[in-house]
Amino acid sequence: MPARSKAQQMAAGAALSAKRGETKKSDLKGASKEMYESMSEEQLEEFAETKRKGLPDKKD
Repeated sequence: MPARSKAQQMAAGAALSAKRGETKKSDLKGASKEMYESMSEEQLEEFAETKRKGLPDKKD
């Protein structure tokens, strides 16, 4: 399932970075922290690789 907004795509990217050990888990906040805890690396990759062109800034 692709990301539905730019904010969701960016949060998934941050969570994926932490899952891979590239950033600290303690640096995550809000949606990215929830995504880190509830989604697999594969799911996060799918969200993070969504192209941002045409996506709204935030989901209503």
